[in-house]
Amino acid sequence: MTDNITELAQQRVVIENLRPRVEDGDYPAKVVSGWPVRVSADIFSDGHEVIAAAVVLDDGTEARMRHIDNDMWGADVRFGKPGPARFHVVAWRDVFATWRRDTLKKLGAQQDVSVELQELSIMLAGMKARRGEGDRIKALRSAARRGDMDTILSDETRDYMAANGPRASLTRSRGQEVRVSRERAAFSAWYELFPRSIGPGDRHGTFRDVIDHLPYVAGMGFDVLYFPPIHPIGQTNRKGRNNTLKAEPGDVGSPYAIGSPEGGMDALHPELGTMEDFEALIAAAAEHGLEIAMDIALNASPDHPWIAEHPDWFERRPDGTIKYAENPPKKYEDIVNFRYYLDHDVPNIPLWEAIRDLFLFWAGHGVLVFRVDNPHTKPFPFWEWLIADVQARHPDTIFLSEAFTRPKVMKRLAKIGFDQSYTYYTWRNTKEELTAYLTELTTENCRDYMRPNFFTNTPDINPIFNQTSGRPGFRTRVIMAGSLVGNWGMYSGFELCEGTPLPGREEYVDSEKYELKHRDFDDPASIRDDVTFINTLRRSEPAMKDFTNLRFFTAYHDEVLYYGRFDRHTGSYILFHVLIDPLRPAEFGFEVPLWEFGLPADASIEVKDLIHGNSFTWHARDHRLTLDPHTRPYAVWKLTPPGDTA
Repeated sequence: MTDNITELAQQRVVIENLRPRVEDGDYPAKVVSGWPVRVSADIFSDGHEVIAAAVVLDDGTEARMRHIDNDMWGADVRFGKPGPARFHVVAWRDVFATWRRDTLKKLGAQQDVSVELQELSIMLAGMKARRGEGDRIKALRSAARRGDMDTILSDETRDYMAANGPRASLTRSRGQEVRVSRERAAFSAWYELFPRSIGPGDRHGTFRDVIDHLPYVAGMGFDVLYFPPIHPIGQTNRKGRNNTLKAEPGDVGSPYAIGSPEGGMDALHPELGTMEDFEALIAAAAEHGLEIAMDIALNASPDHPWIAEHPDWFERRPDGTIKYAENPPKKYEDIVNFRYYLDHDVPNIPLWEAIRDLFLFWAGHGVLVFRVDNPHTKPFPFWEWLIADVQARHPDTIFLSEAFTRPKVMKRLAKIGFDQSYTYYTWRNTKEELTAYLTELTTENCRDYMRPNFFTNTPDINPIFNQTSGRPGFRTRVIMAGSLVGNWGMYSGFELCEGTPLPGREEYVDSEKYELKHRDFDDPASIRDDVTFINTLRRSEPAMKDFTNLRFFTAYHDEVLYYGRFDRHTGSYILFHVLIDPLRPAEFGFEVPLWEFGLPADASIEVKDLIHGNSFTWHARDHRLTLDPHTRPYAVWKLTPPGDTA
């Protein structure tokens, strides 16, 4: 009992609500190598002593925290190379700072401070000088004996004692793990295409054809080029065009029905090319500033080699026949299910390791970005183990979760390791919906572990808004996707405003999942200029990187989304007006957020129109603007507050 009292008594300073922190420290928070990370906590103690606190990193370096408001303290820290890291917070009663504060008050009241000088002498006598600082301590001890208040109360002494003085009631928080990622995990622009559709004329495309297409993708400013599965496709139950149950001669089948006598997920579709061709593509992409992302779809066709080699890796019916994939009422007759657990919840470890080895295989061939198909239909423990294992060997690996499912399931996948997450952006269309969703993503606890990737569309998803909005709607969806968050993407054809649906469905007619689709990328209706504009802006303005800096502002119109991305570290301040209605113009009033710079409502601020390039001054808070969906449905401004030379 006495030991318990002693231990409890040492925790005199309270450290609560530490952030970033995920599930009370059960999972690592996500940070980016070299980016500033705000660490905050509520810190206080009994009594009236001066409190001090610091963030302590793995290597023992400290970043002093400052009091923000209402017992909240914070500090910005930066983490090093990708991989696991930790930090904790320490807080203490600052003995000298307390003494200095109280002594200044007594001197101000013309009271005797001889006893205080004795206290200071005792304090200094107990301090051990760091190497090379013995003379400094001796000088302070001498000043205390002489009563040299100018020296004792100087700012120089204050700063020295803050760093070296005694720390009473030193309290340490629990450690928080973080996962340090490279920048592309948090800031990337994805372009998805089917390599087989890039061939000239009606020919099946190859990796070499994609190399010829790289300047087009890079020219729009993308940095990740993502392929759906590029493995051999099965023949058994192959789907025909528009997902018909019977394939006709020449039908290419769904690339998600993986596996044939030519191999499985560690092989390449023969018509696309060889491993040498693929590695040449990876090298050529890097020369264009592009990184190749692969789709790991854990789907096996009935022709997959593993079925014969490892029959216990697949789900079977009571009669022993293999079980096909289905999501009632949908059936996927060309795909069979893996068996992740054996009887009695025993993990099928050889299967887990074989799938892990697939990621390691492709990482060994230069692929470090993976989009994972439907991870929510596989066990959480499987992903938690696999991602940790792969990233321990390849710390630069990035995993994107393609899970369009319930919110808590999506967030769980992010907690257990996925670096990026598909989102509901595809279905958030109104000002109210977008504001509420982005407020959740940027201000609630999920901001510490979930990095949203705003895809405008996918081969599976042709949202109703895109079907009905025409070219103006495609332009606004691109601008918002690229400006609201750090990661965004689009599926090839979006820049050509493709939106013709299967009647009554959120799917594309003549889906590229089941046939080759050859496009005219020089179509004058293309919105590639809008795509290039937003990607160029993202790269040039530091404010566009950390999505948690998003702020919504007041525009007096229900069809205008008005928001800003502000980075005070670099002086990058960008404002966006986006007209959501693709049919009708809007004239509206809006407020310039002068208060963000500590300016009064009648102040002025310098503005640059980033679309037209002209600069001018906004005087006062209230202004008006007109946006027309048929000319340009958005406006983008860069602000320069008074005294800022940016």
